[in-house]
Order: sequence, then C-alpha cells, then structure tokens
Amino acid sequence: MTNPAGTPSTHSKPAGLALGFLTGGVVGASLTAFIGGCVVGRVPLIVTGLVLPAVHGLACFLGTLPRRARRAALAPRTALARIEALEATPGDTSDVAVRFELSVVPDDAPAFRVEMRQHVNKVELPGYRQRGVVVVVEYPPDRPWKTRIVERPTPRWEERAAGAEVDPVPGPVLKQETPSGCAGGLLTLVGLLLGVAAVLLLFRADLFDSDGGGSGGREPSVPAPSVSSSWSTSITVTSATGTVTLDSGQSMLDRGQLRRSVESLTRSADTRRALGVVVQERMLTVVFSPTGVRDAGFDPRSLPYDRVPGLVEEAGNLPGVGTPRSWRLVASGVRGSLTLRVVVTGSGGTGTLETDGRGTVLRRGGG
Repeated sequence: MTNPAGTPSTHSKPAGLALGFLTGGVVGASLTAFIGGCVVGRVPLIVTGLVLPAVHGLACFLGTLPRRARRAALAPRTALARIEALEATPGDTSDVAVRFELSVVPDDAPAFRVEMRQHVNKVELPGYRQRGVVVVVEYPPDRPWKTRIVERPTPRWEERAAGAEVDPVPGPVLKQETPSGCAGGLLTLVGLLLGVAAVLLLFRADLFDSDGGGSGGREPSVPAPSVSSSWSTSITVTSATGTVTLDSGQSMLDRGQLRRSVESLTRSADTRRALGVVVQERMLTVVFSPTGVRDAGFDPRSLPYDRVPGLVEEAGNLPGVGTPRSWRLVASGVRGSLTLRVVVTGSGGTGTLETDGRGTVLRRGGG
C-alpha cells in the first residue's frame, strides 16, 4: 500500500533520542548545581542551576520554530472515511475517549488505513457505532496518523458523506507517533547521570573543599551557646548560608527549638535577610540574601514557629501518606512575601501543605 505520507518516519528518532539525552543532562546538571549551591553557599552554582533550564528551553523553542512554521503552512486535507472498528472507554464525563480504525479515501491521494483516538460526546456516540458508517475527516498531509473526525462538516461534505459508499482499505494501519521506548528512557537517564557528574567535576573545589578561603570560604564550626542544658548543637556559618545541626535525640519540632536555632544565626544588630529557610528533623539551613542587597528576601525570625509542629502533623495525616518517616519545611520569599511548603514522606506516599507567612494552609496535596 502507498499513502500520501507513508508510515510515521523514523528519521526524527535520532533527533528525539538526542534531545532526550540532552534534556536529561540539563535536568541533572541544573538540580545538582542549584542544590549544591544552596548547601555550600556558592552563588555561581545557584545561578547556574536556575539559568541552565531556561537556556535549554529557549534553545528547544527556537530550534523547532522552522519545523512548526512549515507544518502550520500546510493546509489540512479533507476526505471521506469509513469506520471499520471503534472502542469507547467508559467515563463519568459527557465526553468519552474512543479509539477509531478508519479507511480514509482522499480525492487526490492514495487511500490508507489509520488508527486514531478522539473524544466524542455520549449523545453523539450511537451515530458512530455501526460499522461502515462514512464520516468526514481532516488530517495534515505530512502526518496522516493525526487524522481527526470533523464533527460539524460543511454542507457540501455532509451531503457527500450521506450518499457515499467507501470500500475497506487493506494493508497496515497507521498509528500515532509513539515514544522512543526503553532506548529513549535509558539515554535520558544516562544524560541525567552525566549532567550530575559534570557539575560535581567542574565545581568540585566549591562543593568539597571545606577549607577554601575567600569570601565564600567556610568559617570553622563553633559550639552554640547553650540556652538550656538539653540543647547540644553546632553552628556553621558562611558568607551565604548558616546551618544549625542538632545532636541525636533532638528535633527541630521540640518546644522552642526552631526559634532558638534561628535566633542563633541572627544575633547581629543588622540582621541579614534570607532568600530561603530549609528545616529538617535535626538540621536548619538559612540561605542569606547577598551582601548589600537590602530589599530581597525576608526576615528569618518571622517564621510562624508555633505553627510548624501542627503543620507537620497535618501533612503526615493526609490521605495516602501512611506512616511518616521524614519531613521537611521550606520557607521562601525572594521579594519579601513569605510562603511555606511542608512535605512529609511516609510509607505510602507524600503529603504536602502550602501556607502563607502566618501558617494558614492554602493548598493540600497527598498520595
């Protein structure tokens, strides 16, 4: 059988595989750079993690412009088609997904057989059920597997379909383009791992040299002043971050513990503002605003301390979480408006709460 565009071409598969590999590399590199930069307080790493995905997305958009322009310039072709088989998927909505197998007979091109899926209103579905029904379809000339049934054809085509008889078309069935499968997934994973490895290699001095000097070097850990005999912890401060680590057996959810930990990092008279705060069971990390920038960020002392234990408990009780195993609170406010995100991971899934700066819950998610 010969058809107007042939079967789905395979020449684009190498390009698709390459794009999947590149996308995996960008995802791995950007996540590693951003998280690593926040942990060690390196602004170039944070910027790299934010800029890299944007550059990749812009490049993909610009790279596909010519192909999308060529496709947009092709007018869709209209033809008559015979329904050979159909299968509807049950659903609660008024429109149901239906798999059609059609014999398409264009006026000025060879006929072909195609399988496609389209949503049809339940009221109109009986009109398609009888085998051999002739309908009007449209499809791009270069991608016949994207055939769609025209629900409201013009009067001329509607009259043609009413009196036409279309014979079944033998031969293979065209189907919509399918993902590249295991090879594509494997290449994406390889790209992701190579992206992670590239960042770790290129920025190994920043990520692993804890003795480095300069404005970004770490200051030595110093014991925190004891507020009570039960608080045993350490504080690590850099030019961009401050970290409080509790000893085993203690928790940031203990009464007053989170407040004391934040205040231990904000004792100076000219308190620095923060871009983000990350709280875990025994660790607090504050990412400070760059020196000299006054308006960016929020006051880390403004966290709703008393609400945090209740928010963690509420997130852990969301449906599908199961037995809670770990929790994390992320506070952010680059422009001064504080928002909180509480994530609890359990044996059955993850529960998430998003709140405003006062701890009022705005959104819930679980599963």
